[in-house]
Amino acid sequence: MTWLEDRAVAVITGAAVGDALGGATEGWTPEQIEERHGGRVTGIVGPWFPNWREARPIAPYHKGDGHVTDDTLMTRALVEVYAKRRAHLDAYAMAEDLVPLMIGEPRWVPELESTALLLQRVFLAEKWIVARLHYGHVDPREAGVGNVVNCGAAMYVAPVGIANAGDPRGAYAEAIDLTGAHQSSYGREAAGVFAAMVAASVAPGATLDDVVAAALDVAHDGTAAALRAVVDAFHGWTSAPSNDDEERELARLIRDTVAPYDSVGPQYRQMSMDARRPSRTKSIEELPAALGFVLGHRGDYRGAVLGAVNYGRDADSIAVMAGALCAGLRGTAAVPADWIDAIGEASRMDLRETGRLMAAAAADILKADRERALARLRTLDALDQA
Repeated sequence: MTWLEDRAVAVITGAAVGDALGGATEGWTPEQIEERHGGRVTGIVGPWFPNWREARPIAPYHKGDGHVTDDTLMTRALVEVYAKRRAHLDAYAMAEDLVPLMIGEPRWVPELESTALLLQRVFLAEKWIVARLHYGHVDPREAGVGNVVNCGAAMYVAPVGIANAGDPRGAYAEAIDLTGAHQSSYGREAAGVFAAMVAASVAPGATLDDVVAAALDVAHDGTAAALRAVVDAFHGWTSAPSNDDEERELARLIRDTVAPYDSVGPQYRQMSMDARRPSRTKSIEELPAALGFVLGHRGDYRGAVLGAVNYGRDADSIAVMAGALCAGLRGTAAVPADWIDAIGEASRMDLRETGRLMAAAAADILKADRERALARLRTLDALDQA
C-alpha cells in the first residue's frame, strides 16, 4: 500500500474497532463495567443484558458481540460522499449527498440485526440533520443551530482529516463548514479540532507532539481550555500504565481533568440541567478524554482504546477518537488484525474496504490540492514581481 492507503485504512479500521469495543460498555461507570465482566474489558464482549431486545436502557440495540454502532455507520456514509464527489466537502454536500444516503439507501445495521435506513438507527441529534435539511429546507450552513450539542458530528469526521492529510488547518476549516449542517457551539468545534488532529496524525513522520500542537493551534473557547488542561495534566508523563490499578488511576485522572468542562455532569444517564446546551466555556467530554488516553498510553493503540472502553460513559465515541489518532500515527500494523476481522464479520462490513475507498478519494483530492497550490504559488510570484 501507499502511505496514504495505509493511513486511511488504519484510521478507518482503528476507529471502527474502538467503536465496536466501546459500544458494549457505553453509558456505564468503570466500577459497573468491572462488576459486569468480572474485571476490565480486554476485547470483544457480549451485550450488557442477555435480553437486549427488551432490557432498558439498551433496547432495541444489540451492542457488543463485535457490532459497530452509528459512529461507524455515519463514518461509512461520509466516506461514500467523498468517493462520489472526490473533492472537499461543505455543508451543502451534507444536504445534497449525505441526507439522501440516510433516508434512501437501506443497509445492514448490526445493532438492529436487520437491514434498515441509517435514519432509523442514529440518535435524535443525527436525525436532526434530516429534519432540518430534507424537511425544513434550512440553509445548510445554519442547520446545526438549535440541535443538541454533543459529539455527534465529531464521531464521524475522521475522513475529513484523511482528505486533508498533513494540513490540520485545512481539515479544521472543512469540518467546521461541513458540520455546520449538523452541530453548533462546542459540538461543531470538537468536530473541527478532531479532524485537524487526524490530519496531523497521518502526515509522514508525524509524532504525538504534532497531534497535540495541531489541536491547540486550531481550538477555541472551552474546547481549547479542556485540551490544554489534559496536555498540562500529562506534562512529563513518560510511561504507560503497567497494571490494572495504574489503568484505573489514569481513568480517574482523565475524568477529574475533563469534568470542569463537561456539561453532562457526573451521572451520564442523568444529565445536568445545562447539559448539551451551547456554551463558550464548555467542551464535549469525548475529545479531551480521548486525547488523555492517547497521551497516557503514549500513542499505543491497544492501550488507549481499551482505556477508553473501560472508562465507560460515552465509551464508543471516546474509543473511536483515541483509536483513529493512534492508528493515524502508527499505521495499519497498530490495529490488531484479529479485532478487525472479528468485528467486520460480526458487523457484516468490510472495514478495510472502507479505508481503501477513502484513500482513493483522498488521493484525487490531494492531487487537485497540489495543482491549486502550484497555481497559487505562480500567482504569488507574479504579484511579487509586479
